[in-house]
This record gives sequence, structure tokens and C-alpha cells, in this order.
Amino acid sequence: MCGIVGAVAQRDVEQILIEGLRRLEYRGYDSAGVSIFTGEKIERSRTLGKVQILADSLADRPLPGGTGIAHTRWATHGEPSEINAHPHMVREEMSVVHNGIIENYEELREELRDEYYTFPSQTDTEVIVNLVHKNYLQDKNLLDSVRKAKARLEGAYAFGVVCKNEPDHIVAARLGSPLVIGIGIGENFIASDVNALLPVTQKFIFLEDGDVADIHKDEIKIWDAENNPVEREVRISSLSAAATEKGEFRHFMQKEIHEQPTSITNTLEGRISNHKVYENIFGPGADEKFAKAERVRIIACGTSYHAGCVAKYWFESIAKLPCEVEIASEYRYRPHVVSPNTLFVTISQSGETADTLAALNLAKETGYLATLCVCNVPESSLVRESDYVLMTHAGPEIGVASTKAFTTQLTALLLLVTSMAKNHGLTESEEEKIVASLCHLPHVLNDVLKLDEPIRELSEMFVDKHHSLFLGRGTMHPVAMEGALKLKEISYIHAEAYPAGELKHGPLALVDEDMPVITVAPNDELLEKLKSNLQEVKARGGQLIVFADHGTGFNEDEQTTVMVVPAVSEYVAPIVYTLPLQMLSYHVAVLKGTDVDQPRNLAKSVTVE
Repeated sequence: MCGIVGAVAQRDVEQILIEGLRRLEYRGYDSAGVSIFTGEKIERSRTLGKVQILADSLADRPLPGGTGIAHTRWATHGEPSEINAHPHMVREEMSVVHNGIIENYEELREELRDEYYTFPSQTDTEVIVNLVHKNYLQDKNLLDSVRKAKARLEGAYAFGVVCKNEPDHIVAARLGSPLVIGIGIGENFIASDVNALLPVTQKFIFLEDGDVADIHKDEIKIWDAENNPVEREVRISSLSAAATEKGEFRHFMQKEIHEQPTSITNTLEGRISNHKVYENIFGPGADEKFAKAERVRIIACGTSYHAGCVAKYWFESIAKLPCEVEIASEYRYRPHVVSPNTLFVTISQSGETADTLAALNLAKETGYLATLCVCNVPESSLVRESDYVLMTHAGPEIGVASTKAFTTQLTALLLLVTSMAKNHGLTESEEEKIVASLCHLPHVLNDVLKLDEPIRELSEMFVDKHHSLFLGRGTMHPVAMEGALKLKEISYIHAEAYPAGELKHGPLALVDEDMPVITVAPNDELLEKLKSNLQEVKARGGQLIVFADHGTGFNEDEQTTVMVVPAVSEYVAPIVYTLPLQMLSYHVAVLKGTDVDQPRNLAKSVTVE
């Protein structure tokens, strides 16, 4: 969950590395550092905190040179500190940046200590550079030394190494953690993510698991896991550098909330007509597999898990297919019973979520009908490893707290449910209703965004609060879960979500005048039940905030605030009701003065277990 950037060029690379780190800061912001070959030696600069602190330090003491590596960290082994910051070095002769976890680092560290290597940091990364250095003393060849070291490493990693005695190249390797090569003119690069390199190139090679790459400014060579030379496809990114900038908005999260009508339009483009969901949007042969499916199992983490929980309701109510949803980190560590003809579905924004990838690899060995992923990154590992794919086309999401990734996942999942439901009794008229709701959805979301100012005023109620409760019923329960997650992520207010019918089974004990209770209340068959549940809150002096449409009949009083949401069909209500909760969380966080885009202790892409 860290950011790597490296460059080999005819020009000074310091500013390229710093700009790359800024664009990767959503992946980690505990500390940052660079190592650059300055003509006679490798010089390093590391700072605790965000990339700007490193940039300020380099402004006072620049590091000119054409070969360098850089890193922004999210702590796993060792607390955030300058001594634990990357790059790590050995005897001022070799330097490494690393993302991932080396599981056998303690064993390797003890072995290397016997060889008189020291380990001033608390990280697992130092074993990489020391092991490579030990090999180099024998081989005098950086590439061979990295290959030998790689064979000893257990775990998941992406890393890049530079060497004082071979200053004209970087050697990189990946296993279970993303790493791309950027191709320039007379210069080449490495990075954890294409976003880091968009200002300098749009041509990329995506390394595969087990690959080792030797990157010179005018040449790139790659070997696979068996040390065979390979040619990896060069891909042209359609993203622009501006796509990862805030524009007129104060924060990336605010921008991404307001991008949702456009993002969902992109998700739907080319996949629906006025009356139906097109066939074959999941890849060749998918529809035939869908026709055989008798069950669905969804695996995801965090926000994507909440999307899966909504989809469970849709699968069982629309497609009449039994559906299980499970958190990936739990699924991979328990025995499984796989029913015949079960479709295995993964959901991930990045496509590099470590637990979800591990669950997919396990599923491919245990007899599922097929695997399908819903993802936002076309070049990701999850996409490459799945049988079928539906891309969300949300565009880059930089804010750590997911917004448009979630709503586009829901949109994509509704397309999947509708496609599969055609084989399980969905009528043409029912399909037309779903498609009509989807066609109208971007317009409805534009209307919801007009609530921004009233929600900003409402957010003032939360400035002195420390706890909150979110309630919903049916598909609104996962929406409430997502709303609670957003609030706790970026405002640091403790927030929990419950099905409203569970209030009297415990959570009601928490309700008093200091506990805001946020409720999502569409006009559906559970509305009257929900109203009864909310009376229990009012009877205990609780403060209610209700998001509902005009037809629900909620009235404001001294205990109740009502925010009116456009009336929509039950199919798209989970998507529509998500936006007000995102805006509420955003404005509360701004008022509390937290770091909205980079909340403490969190990172965007969870590429470690």
C-alpha cells in the first residue's frame, strides 16, 4: 500500500520523481524519500510526513542526476518515521524501494546479520537490499543479484533497485503487487500506478507476477518467473494528466462525488438501449455460462463488500438466484462448500486488492462455474485473472474514501443481475423498467447534487459529536453501512450501521440526545415498518436525520430533520441514496478540519494482506 516511482533518463529526474509521488500519495503518506545517483554516489533524502515536506527539503538541497527511485509509504512493518522511510540503502552502494510484505524477513535478517549486515530500521524491506548486495559481492551483476534474491523472498512485493556501480539502469521485480513500466523517448520509468507517470508518458507495460525487468533509458528487457525472456504488450493509456487533478474543487473527494452522474453515464455507455441490457457485454461465452448459473458467490472488501451486499438483494429478488456475500479476508481462510454451477464474482476498485486476489486464485482451484470481476482498472491483476469482466469506467479515484467507484460498482452489478435474470424468468417489461431507471439515473443524480448546500448546513450538527448511528432496511441497510463507513473514515466520528428492525435488540441502548441517527427511507414496502422503528428512537430523545422522498410523509419537528431526495424506482434507490450520505460525510470532515483525501492510518489501494 505504498507508492513507487523510478526513472532512468538523460535529464535530471528529481522533479519527475516528486511529481510521481504526489500523484501516488493516495497510496501512502506516512513518509517519503528519494535516492538518486548524482554522478559519483547514490544520495538519499527522506522525510516523515507528506510528499510536500520532502519537496521542501529537496528545494534546499537538490539531488541532480538521471537515475533515481522514490517512495511514499503507508506503514506496515515499523512505525511512521524517517528511519523507516524508503528508500533503504546498504553501505551507500545500493538502494531499494518496495511495496508489499516479505513474510520470511525475520529468517533472512538473522541470516544476513551473520554476514555483518545491519538493520537500522524496523521494516521488512531492508532484507531485500542487503540480500541483493550480498549476491552482488559475488556476481558483480545487478540483474543476476536481484534474480537470486527474488528466489529467496516469500510474500508479495514490487521493488526497484539501483546500484552505485551500475548507475545507468534500474532492476525491478513484482509478485502479487502491481508495478508498471512507463516508456518515454530516451527515458523509461517504473511506478506502482500509471497515474504517477501520466505527465511524462502514456505508453505502459504492465509487469506480470514473477517478472523481473531491466530498465535502461533506451532499452527494456523482461524475464518471466522461469527466467525466460518475454515481450509484454505495450498499452496506451486513455487517461490524461488532468484526470488526476482537483480542478475547481477543494478536495478530490468533493470532485469525485460531483463526477458521479458522468461516471455512471460512462458505466452504462454501450451496454443498454432504451429497452434492454445488451448481450455479450461481459466477454465471449459469458451469456452461455450465465444460463447455467444456479447460485452466485460475491467476494469483496470494504466499500466493495457493501456493493456486494446490495447486489445480494438484487440477485435474489430480480434474478431469483441464491447469493452469498463474503469478506475476502475471511473467505480465503476457511473451508468451503462450492455448490454446482456457482458463479464466483469479485468486486474491487483497484483490481489489486490482495485479499480479493488471493480469494480469486483459491476459487479457480475449487470448482466454480466461472469467475467474473467488476473493476475500475483494466490493466489490473484481477481483470487479467478473471474469466469475465465488467469494467466500471469510473475514471481515476484519488480520494481514499471511495465515492464514484461505489456507485459505478452498483450500476455495473445491476447490469449483471439483469443480464442473468433473463435466464431465470425476468420478463421483457420488467427489464424495460430496470433499463428505464438506469437511463434516467444520471439526471436524478444531478438533482441530488443540488442538496449540497442544505447538507453542508446540516453537517454543522455533527461538529461536536463523537458517535452516530445509521439505519436502513432491505437494500438500504448496506447503503447505511457505506454511509457509516464514509463518516468514520474521514471525520473520525465513530459510526455504526444497523438494520432498523434490530434497534430493539441492542443498539437502542446507545440512543440519547447526543447520538444523531441517520436514516435512509425510500418509499418502498418496508416504509411503515421503518417508521415504527424510528418512533423507538424519538421516544428515547434521539435526534433523527431522515433522507426520504416527498411521498413518504415524514414531517420535521424538534427531533426530526428531513432531507428530501428525488423519488426513484426501487432498482436504483441504493445508488441515489448513497450520494447524500457521501456529501454529509464530506462536509462534516471539512468542518472538523480533518484531512479529507488522506485520512489517518488509511491508504487507497490495499495491496498487502
